[in-house]
Amino acid sequence: MATYSELMAQAQNLMAQAEQARKTELAGVIADIKARMKQYGITVADLGGASAAGGAKRGPKAKSTAAPKYRGPNGELWAGGPGRKPQWVRDVLAAGKNLDAYRI
Repeated sequence: MATYSELMAQAQNLMAQAEQARKTELAGVIADIKARMKQYGITVADLGGASAAGGAKRGPKAKSTAAPKYRGPNGELWAGGPGRKPQWVRDVLAAGKNLDAYRI
């Protein structure tokens, strides 16, 4: 029976082979897509994606207009509004600390 380290080495080898196979297949798929796009005169914009020169279709994320209420351990600012909490806030709460210590 194989040892744990031997099995891990085999697993890593298989993962490397799988990644190489994925890259090879992906290159073929991309070439096929490009050929069909050229054949039918389709652009990236036709597909609803960003154009090569135009950048992303959506604009940059809107900045919050609310004044910051908290300052993180590395100077990060947070207004404390609804929505997903920043990672530093989640880390502080997970450590059982109180956010009042970070209030500005």
